[in-house]
Amino acid sequence: MELKEIKELIKLVSEAGVSEVEVERGDFKIAIKKVDGRTMVVNQTPQYIAQAPAQVMSSAPAEVAVVIETPAASASNFITVKSPMIGTYYKSSSPDKAPFLQVGDEIKPGQVLCIIEAMKLFNEIESEISGRIVKILVENASPVEYDQPLFWVEPK
Repeated sequence: MELKEIKELIKLVSEAGVSEVEVERGDFKIAIKKVDGRTMVVNQTPQYIAQAPAQVMSSAPAEVAVVIETPAASASNFITVKSPMIGTYYKSSSPDKAPFLQVGDEIKPGQVLCIIEAMKLFNEIESEISGRIVKILVENASPVEYDQPLFWVEPK
């Protein structure tokens, strides 16, 4: 299944007023669910999708949506928060400031999780879910790819 088709399914769930859509094609199965007004994509079988090319960013910071998926390789109920863009991951707003979060911290929707710098723009990545940080999967000041896992969250 192509990324374009997945985006169309997400739009369908958001606009049609349905709470859940499941699609199965061969050995690929995906479920898109609306939970508390937020749309979540649950990939139930491993699928390798070619990464989308980096988008050219404007000079003004844009709103960034975080892609949320349940990890297919894990039997646990953790949610993986993934990078919405290519850039450099920062755990705090400056080197002398405290990190936005640490393992064990409770998070809520709208809370800043990290900053990703892309083309000299510092984009605050905000949470769309409530839960507890189980693991931080990247090191401070390291490069991240589009759709790269950043955190594991135990949902509330």
